[in-house]
Amino acid sequence: MKIEKLNENKIRITLNIDDLNERKIDFHSFMSNSIESQDIFLDMLDKANREVGFNTDNCRLMIEAVALKDGHFVLTVTKFETNDEILPIKKKNLHIKRKSQALNSGKNIYSFESFDTFCDFCVFLRDTLHKNDFSKLFKSSDLYEYDSNYYLVLSDIDMSSPDLKYICSSITEFAHFVNSSELFESKLKEYGKLIIKSSAITTCMEHF
Repeated sequence: MKIEKLNENKIRITLNIDDLNERKIDFHSFMSNSIESQDIFLDMLDKANREVGFNTDNCRLMIEAVALKDGHFVLTVTKFETNDEILPIKKKNLHIKRKSQALNSGKNIYSFESFDTFCDFCVFLRDTLHKNDFSKLFKSSDLYEYDSNYYLVLSDIDMSSPDLKYICSSITEFAHFVNSSELFESKLKEYGKLIIKSSAITTCMEHF
């Protein structure tokens, strides 16, 4: 287990399957709001307090958990000072936000706040996945600019790919899923500007 203090209000905790095995909890139990997973999170917060001075007393917490392809888990913990409307966190109401959006085999659209954010996502994928393997995951990936945002349109996804779960958890670190994707694609084609056609992700990997 590795604990990093990102700033006064945020830490990153990285752990792997061995860490879970030591605590006799499996992956599915860990990624649910079970009593066992809550106990582990509370133990990690105690350790973070001891090792890096991350004190969560009288604070509201947001915990985001992402499962990575290599079997590691990354937890980002952010604390907020409490006020009259917000009660301190208690064990019984500790809920973990897991970032994951299930892809479907048709159209999937994600909204990025800027082109730089899209590039950051592509660089992240380039550093963690083999380009040749990744290029087979989607038939096409188009990038549009519309209303000051950038939209990635993913088409014909290989639902059997072992990398799919990793992509689902990773992309939501950088973008937001757009509901009614096929309807929204029509709006993009009519009012948006096509920036990169068919191979937006691999093109960005190569040139940015």
